[in-house]
Amino acid sequence: MDVGNKKSSMRVRADRIKPYQCKQLIAVIEDPHDIKNIGTVIRNVNALGVEKAYIVDPKGSLPEDWQDMRERKSLSGTSVSAIKWTFVKRFDSTEQCLDHLESKNFSSIVTSPHMKGRRNVVLHEGDYTIFPKLAVWFGSESRGITDLAVRRSELCVNIPMLGMIESLNLGTTSGIVLYEITKQRRAYQRMYRYKNMRGRKFIA
Repeated sequence: MDVGNKKSSMRVRADRIKPYQCKQLIAVIEDPHDIKNIGTVIRNVNALGVEKAYIVDPKGSLPEDWQDMRERKSLSGTSVSAIKWTFVKRFDSTEQCLDHLESKNFSSIVTSPHMKGRRNVVLHEGDYTIFPKLAVWFGSESRGITDLAVRRSELCVNIPMLGMIESLNLGTTSGIVLYEITKQRRAYQRMYRYKNMRGRKFIA
């Protein structure tokens, strides 16, 4: 297969899977310390059909522009090229990212192995379809989610820990949490489309 045909087949696949994306769903990575983990989360975001990824990057480790990020080998390699197919936006601070999300009417939820929010829910017991626009926050590998993100979030989601170890790495946590949330929202989107189809009047 030549390069032109390969690009064409990738575009065909991208167009085919687009209807299955979870609309109005954003994954937010807050101050990640390891660029490899950023790539892993972006890979999960793309594979599970999350619409966008936001990165809070106070140290300025990443390029400002998404097109420049796509050329970064460190991101392209660890994300298995998912960075080329996933829209990523960076922010200088948690407050800047929250302000942007809230201006677009997004609700935020944070993830933590501990109960830290005003409202707390075990992952598989939550209903993530009640938020029309949802941003899911993942904290840094060392300190977790910040107090500011917790204060301005609707709820805190935690994964039950049943072993001696009480934490998971960023890539694993994002994969588990986003799988549950996208599963629920995708089922809701299918049901909504089905109801709309049934409600239409067809004229012969």
